[in-house]
Amino acid sequence: MTKAKLLALMAILAMLLALPALVLAQAQPPRPAVFGGSVTLDGVTAADGTTVTATIDGVVAATVTVCGAGCGRAPGNYALAIAQPDGLSYAGKEITFRVGTGTAAQKATWTASGGDILNLTAVSGPPPATATPVPPPAPVVGPAGLAGATGPAGVAGAPGVPGPAGAKGDKGDTGAKGDAGAAGTAGVAGSDGADGAAGTAGTAGASGASGPAGSAGSAGADGAAGEAATGGGGMMSIIALIVAVLALVAAGGGIMMGGRR
Repeated sequence: MTKAKLLALMAILAMLLALPALVLAQAQPPRPAVFGGSVTLDGVTAADGTTVTATIDGVVAATVTVCGAGCGRAPGNYALAIAQPDGLSYAGKEITFRVGTGTAAQKATWTASGGDILNLTAVSGPPPATATPVPPPAPVVGPAGLAGATGPAGVAGAPGVPGPAGAKGDKGDTGAKGDAGAAGTAGVAGSDGADGAAGTAGTAGASGASGPAGSAGSAGADGAAGEAATGGGGMMSIIALIVAVLALVAAGGGIMMGGRR
């Protein structure tokens, strides 16, 4: 067997021997990072029972309490192991420490199988926000069980208290004006009214002014000479005189009536 073949065979044997170790190393989870040392809070050694919390990416990674003589250590000391959960990687990530309600000034970097002596000094502050714990590994889900029988219906709850009345809504807009209605039919003509009563008689008019006096009538003809007798001629004279006077009065009355017209 040549030297080259011998070297190749030895290399193959070395790889075969190293393979189980590599497989075993890959199957084992990384070892945790361990930190320990003294703890002071507000310049005073932390009392036993004080909580020390390590967070990575804002999530609680590990927690422990200060323990001195009861744990075989000096007063105010802690020892904290930070393991990497399955499915997560802490490699190279920053670790923040809290002591009670205060945040320690010291920080560290997570390394598998790493760690160091780290003395923590913190000042009290407001309580930390609730950190999300590391979720546990998901349990193995077995086959689903048979569904249980449906339970009886629950008793109806009491009716709730009526809510307050809602606020009054805004006034709506005025509606559009409707169309004018059709003209009605003409009414029947009414009957004639009764004649009115006769008016009262008017007052008499004022009397007219007196007309001017009529002109004197012409002188009558001379009467016939009376008979010289015993009295018969005297009577005729008297009758003629009366007739003349009546004629004169009639003429004057006619003149006066003509003047009034």
